[in-house]
Amino acid sequence: MSGRELVLGRIRAALGAGGAPAAAEIPREYSRGVRPVDLGLFVERLEDYRAVVHRGVAIADTVAALAPGPLVVPPGIDPAWLPASVEVLPDDDLSADTLAVAGGVLTAATVAIVETGTIVLDGSPDQGRRIVSLLPDLHICVVRADQVVASVPEALARLDPRRPLTWISGPSATSDIELNRVEGVHGPRRLHVILVEAVEQ
Repeated sequence: MSGRELVLGRIRAALGAGGAPAAAEIPREYSRGVRPVDLGLFVERLEDYRAVVHRGVAIADTVAALAPGPLVVPPGIDPAWLPASVEVLPDDDLSADTLAVAGGVLTAATVAIVETGTIVLDGSPDQGRRIVSLLPDLHICVVRADQVVASVPEALARLDPRRPLTWISGPSATSDIELNRVEGVHGPRRLHVILVEAVEQ
């Protein structure tokens, strides 16, 4: 008897006369409800991924302190977020070379998730093209507290799957086989999140 016949014989014996067993019913009710949002835990998760979170700060002042050079901004960004001291590069289809050497990028967000510490962009006018948030070394992202949800299913309910979604969990990072962490390989090396918990006047 060949090895192949032996293996197939064992499979047939395990399945028995009835053939393949019926598939088990998979529960789908998990994490479906709206749960309370813990902003403190959201911040912890972001910081665990080595993002820097700014709470209770003025957006324009924080952007001015963070931007090391020309700042790329999508066309729909709120002008009130842009300090006069920072050189602004409006993204009117800027080239990849220009984006790669810019000082950073400022975007808004669509939704953020507490349980995973993830921020999602969907290409809306205040978030811009995917390349805009992936090439500059610094990403400054403004997240409103009302955009933060507790779980992934809640976030998915707010998203349009037809849009170009970018899921961000901290700065870009990878590890080699010896677990040496390298940042900035697939996207920004530095992520700063401005968490807005109240509407600015």
